[in-house]
Amino acid sequence: MTVQMRPRVKYVIGPDGSPLTIADLPPPNTKRWVIRRKAEVVAAVRGGLLSLEEACERYTLSVDEFLNWQAAIDKHGLAGLRTTWIQHYREG
Repeated sequence: MTVQMRPRVKYVIGPDGSPLTIADLPPPNTKRWVIRRKAEVVAAVRGGLLSLEEACERYTLSVDEFLNWQAAIDKHGLAGLRTTWIQHYREG
């Protein structure tokens, strides 16, 4: 059985509407995850710039952590990624 891979894209549209390339992504040693950086990583995975596995390895994320970021964006938009509001959004 052969596994078909999607061809790697050169850029995706980032959360602010501008093109986002691998070079524009947060550095692999990022420790401070602000909303914009989380949203850029989610956009990169959704657009095919990185695979989920590559993103988790590059940023030392668990799959659950990444999926939580993605779900927060889907449910509440970028504001859902704000760490100070996590409890508020989880209640609603």
